[in-house]
Amino acid sequence: MGKGKAKKDVKVFAEAPDQTAVPARQDDRKLGKAIYEKELARLQIDLVKLQEWVKAKGLKVVVIFEGRDAAGKGGVIKRITEALNPRICRVEALPKPSEVESTQWYFQRYVARLPAAGEIVLFDRSWYNRAGVERVMNFCTEEQYREFLRSCPEFEKMLIRSGIILIKYWFSVSDDEQEKRFQDRINDPTKRWKLSPIDLESRSRWVDYSRAKDEMFAYTDTKQSPWYVVNADDKKRARLNCISHLLSLIPFEDLTPEPIKLPPRQKDTGYERPPITDQTFVPDLYAHLAE
Repeated sequence: MGKGKAKKDVKVFAEAPDQTAVPARQDDRKLGKAIYEKELARLQIDLVKLQEWVKAKGLKVVVIFEGRDAAGKGGVIKRITEALNPRICRVEALPKPSEVESTQWYFQRYVARLPAAGEIVLFDRSWYNRAGVERVMNFCTEEQYREFLRSCPEFEKMLIRSGIILIKYWFSVSDDEQEKRFQDRINDPTKRWKLSPIDLESRSRWVDYSRAKDEMFAYTDTKQSPWYVVNADDKKRARLNCISHLLSLIPFEDLTPEPIKLPPRQKDTGYERPPITDQTFVPDLYAHLAE
């Protein structure tokens, strides 16, 4: 992740983060909240610059997020999209296939959600469901699974040849950390919805999922479309590392507009507002609270 130049005197914003901003990782040392938020804010500014570059140049970007349940995929996706325009960067998290979709070519429903020019699509799980949950839970036949392993690399080659920038992340989490996060979701009513019956079943099939992941990598971790593994036991570091790495893979220039000067507001020329009592306001239940 070095520095580069697209043309003379034009900086390419695809650099490694300032190594002095984050202390060297130690297993017993947490990343401070202030440092984390400062670095995340810096990275999110660069994400906005990347977004404008993708729009201006008509790029088509696909980022796949895979990994075990509670590995932190949703957390990093949320931090990526927080400051971005949803018309340019959207998230696709497909439910299980419908009765009709289950009879289609396997990749068909994913193709319909690929980006047009000037768009970024983040897949919160993807066509790799077939090599993961479908394989482990016997939701597909052995023949369907083997066909996926054969056809997936060719499918991804076609995407890349068509001009799509394809990036694949696997979030790796230890069994102890996953168990901790499951318990946190059980105890937090706002997170309990994240635990599906399939998630709970995965606890009893840890080794099966590990074998499935290893075989998936053996077939689909190709030179043209590699898997990038994110050590996700530490959520904050995982988010920063993933976003920083993503920014490093797509060189871009800063197209931030010049500071905007607001035009003068139109002067009052006799306009009269209707009575405030004609409007229905949301009750101010917190008016009595103060610092």
